[in-house]
Order: sequence, then C-alpha cells, then structure tokens
Amino acid sequence: MIYGIGTDLCDIRRMAATYARRGERFPERVLGPAELTVFRARQARAPARGLRFLATRFSAKEAFSKAIGLGIRSPMTWRACEVLNEASGKPFVRLSGVLAEWFEARGLVAHVTVTDETDYAASFVVVETRPTPEKAPS
Repeated sequence: MIYGIGTDLCDIRRMAATYARRGERFPERVLGPAELTVFRARQARAPARGLRFLATRFSAKEAFSKAIGLGIRSPMTWRACEVLNEASGKPFVRLSGVLAEWFEARGLVAHVTVTDETDYAASFVVVETRPTPEKAPS
C-alpha cells in the first residue's frame, strides 16, 4: 500500500549560486558520506557534473521528505538520507541513524528516480508499506 508520494524540481543554477556563496560547507551539509565521495569525484572531473549530482540529491531528499510526510525535520535530516546508485545505475535510498530506525519501525520501503537537464533536476519518490507475510493456514 502506498504510504506517500513526493516530487521535487530543483533549479541547478540556484544550486550553483548557493555553492558559490557557501563553498564546500553546502555539499557537506546536504550530502551523506558516500554521496560526498561521488560528488567530489564528479566535481573533479567536471564541475557541472558535480553540481548536477548535488542538485539531483537535494531534489531527491526533498521528495523523500514529502513522501514520508515529515519535511526536513527530525528524524529526517539531510545527511541521514542518502541517494546512491546500484551498479546498474538505478538510484536507491539508504537511510541511517534515527531516520533508519523510524522508517524500519513503520515497515516502509522507498522507490526513487532522479533526472536532470541543463538547468533543472527533478525527483520522484514513492514510499510504500512492506507487504506483511501472510500466515499459512493451520
């Protein structure tokens, strides 16, 4: 059963302006440890790729926070929610700390997709309740 749906659209130019003002403090506040590693690698190869990565993750976390109905308030924090990629490229949500405990206690599972174009990044998240295993008849 669907628990919640969230979507977000992010202006990459806004991310660039914020990054220009705040420098590394901005991605360090928004990205989790694994995301920071990817961000820095992409930023080193091509600054525009790094900014697009930052924007898609910012957007995905906003969409996730909407889907769980909390917004960016406890237990939802920027760094406790990471959006990473499987080897195939498929994005997935990895949670940590109190947020992971909160999410697991409710039996939830998240599905995420992200996309970006020249000026915009967009994300869509569906959170659903895990199906409970049915009891075998006695």
